[in-house]
Amino acid sequence: MDRQILKEVLLDQRALSLKPDDVLRYQPIAEDSEVVVLSGVRRCGKSTLLHEIRSTQNESDYFFNFDDERVLKFTVNDFQILTELFIELFGTQNTYYFDEIQNIEGWERYIRRLRDYGSKVFITGSNASMLSRELGTHLTGRYVRKELFPFSFKEFLRFKGVDHPETGLLSTNEKSLIKGQFNVYFESGGFPAYLKSGNNEYLKSLYESILYRDVMVRNNLTNEKELLELVYYFSSNVGKLMSYNSLAKVVGVKNASTISNYIGFLQDSYLIFMVNKYDVSLKKQMQNAKKGYLIDLGLLRTLAFHHTEDNGRLLENLVFLELKRRGKEIYYHNQKRECDFVIKEKTKIVEAIQVSWSIEDEFTYKRELAGLLDAVNIFGLKEGLILTESIDREIEVEGVRVRVKPVWKWMLE
Repeated sequence: MDRQILKEVLLDQRALSLKPDDVLRYQPIAEDSEVVVLSGVRRCGKSTLLHEIRSTQNESDYFFNFDDERVLKFTVNDFQILTELFIELFGTQNTYYFDEIQNIEGWERYIRRLRDYGSKVFITGSNASMLSRELGTHLTGRYVRKELFPFSFKEFLRFKGVDHPETGLLSTNEKSLIKGQFNVYFESGGFPAYLKSGNNEYLKSLYESILYRDVMVRNNLTNEKELLELVYYFSSNVGKLMSYNSLAKVVGVKNASTISNYIGFLQDSYLIFMVNKYDVSLKKQMQNAKKGYLIDLGLLRTLAFHHTEDNGRLLENLVFLELKRRGKEIYYHNQKRECDFVIKEKTKIVEAIQVSWSIEDEFTYKRELAGLLDAVNIFGLKEGLILTESIDREIEVEGVRVRVKPVWKWMLE
C-alpha cells in the first residue's frame, strides 16, 4: 500500500475519539490481559468502547480503523509500514488499538508478534468464527474476549437520561416512567445510531451491510434470493422450533447442508443465534430441532411483519439477548413439556426460565407452569422463573418456588 496514503489515513483517524453524547459501556479489564478482543455485530458500539478504553490508558495514539475504504489494498505486508509510521508520528509506545482488523488476511500473526514483544493490544471484529479460529490458532490462552451487543435496557435508560433506583424501591411514578421507557425499548431495540435518529432506513441499511458485506462477500456467496428468504422466514419465526431440513423446504434449497452453512455464516456475523435442546448427548443436541433468535428487536421488526399476538415470542427474543449479555450458556428444554430456557453452569442445569407475555388466562398459566415445572423437576431445581410483560408475584406449586416477574424489572437486576 502507498506509504503516504497510509500516513494520511493514520493522521485523519487520530481525530476519532469519544463524542459527548456517547453512552459509556466500559467494564474493567484485567491488567495482565495482553490482547483484548471486542467482538459483536456491526454498529453495536465496539468502536465507541474501543475509544473509551483508549481514554483510560496512558498510551492512546497507536489507533487504526481498517473499515476505511482508503485501505482496501492493505495486506499483511503493510503492517510493518504501519508500525514504522506509528513510531515516526507518535514516538515509541506499547499499546495498540485496531478496529475491524479481521478485514486483513493474516492479521493474527502480526498481533502475535506485537504480543511476543511485550505490547498490549486491543482489537475489535464482527465475525465470531473468524476471530475464534485465528485467535485459537495463534494466541491460545493469551487473550481475553468480550462480546458486545446492542444496548441493554440499563444502557437504554442511561442513553435516555433516565435514572432508576433499586427496582424494589420504586415509587408508582418511577415504575410508570420506567415501564413506559421499556415499551419504547421493546419497539425500537438497542442499536445506538438508530436510537439517535429514529430513521428506519438506518436499520435497513445496517441489515444490507451485514448481509452483503459480512455474509455474502466474506464467504463468496452468490445466491442472494436464498439468503433473503432464509432471513425473512427466520425473522418471522423467532422462538419457534426449526430444523435445517424444514428450512431447506421453506427456502427451496435441495440440500440441508447448504442451509446449515448459511446459518453458520449468519451466526458468525452476529445477526442470528441458534439454541440447542439440552441433552447430555452432544450428538443429540446437534440432531434435534433448534430455536432461533435475532440480534435486536428493532432490526427484527424491520425485517419481518409481526402481529401483536407475536409479542410473547418477541419478549422471548429480548430475554434471550439479555441472557447472552450476561454470558449464560443457554439451551431450551422439551421432554413432556417445553421450557423456553434452561441455563447450564459447568456440568449441570442451574436455572429454568419461562417467558410469556401474560399468564392471566387459565390455559396459558397452566401451560407455562407445566413446562417450567417439568424442567425444574427433571433437573432437580428448587425454584423456577416466569418472565412476563407486567405481572409481579411469587407462588409455590408442588413444593417449588415460582417467581413471576416483569421482564423490565428482571433486566434491571
